[in-house]
Amino acid sequence: MAYDIVTDSSANLTEELYDEFGIHVLPLRFMHNDEEFVSYRKGEQTDLKMFFDRMREGAVFTTSLPYPNKSEETIRSILDEGRDVLYIGFSSGLSGTYDGTRMIMEELAKEYPDRKLLHVDTLAAAAGQGLLVYRAAKMREAGAPIEEVWQWVVDNRLHLAHWFTVDDLMYLFRGGRVSRTSAWAGTLLKIKPVLHVDNEGKLIPMQKVRGRKKSIDALFKQMCDSAIQPVDGSEVFISHGDCIEDVEYLEGLIRDKWSPSMVFHNILDPVIGAHAGPGTLALFFFANER
Repeated sequence: MAYDIVTDSSANLTEELYDEFGIHVLPLRFMHNDEEFVSYRKGEQTDLKMFFDRMREGAVFTTSLPYPNKSEETIRSILDEGRDVLYIGFSSGLSGTYDGTRMIMEELAKEYPDRKLLHVDTLAAAAGQGLLVYRAAKMREAGAPIEEVWQWVVDNRLHLAHWFTVDDLMYLFRGGRVSRTSAWAGTLLKIKPVLHVDNEGKLIPMQKVRGRKKSIDALFKQMCDSAIQPVDGSEVFISHGDCIEDVEYLEGLIRDKWSPSMVFHNILDPVIGAHAGPGTLALFFFANER
């Protein structure tokens, strides 16, 4: 039976990849003062650099889940066309998006008893979620049935390592990840945190280093220590908060050591970027464990 893949804009893939694989995207929302925006519109290119520039100038953004009625419309349209649905969702440890969409699907399953509606919590964020979606889309393209793809995501989600660093601790303070004292002290001392997403899908501080370059080197060291070998021939994904020079430095470290089949990078989705801030750099790869 034919099926489509649905994910959230937090997956941080490009319009080109969504189109290539026919992936449906549920857009999360972000707000500034009285303005509300959606983080993805099919066929439209959002100026994400301008978004991060506004944050640097002091703009504070809040975020929200996708509109439930829009998510229902998207999923219902697939079912009405006679196809099943595989939803690969944003970590429930960071957002209510997955649980909200799961409940919509459970209600729709009552209306469409002959359709398969499968959902999986990736426990992942940004291009980590995107890497799982990408692999799932490649499997679907190769002819794998919906149950096999669903099972693969379930079996491999805790092998998808997420390692982050941020340039400004004050954004993490606003998001409740560090205390005000830690944020101010870290800023004065040029302390850069290294964080990861744990097995519950939550963002956890792991270590502190002094200086931006050392924080990027720390991400690479985590990959050296834990990546499933061989990295050659595998995909590596990077998300960033408008810091392309740091992306190029990190990619150079990776390519000097290995020959991955793909080093994908994309600027962060605004909903995640609003909490992590400009200068965020995140590395995603398959590891023995998170």
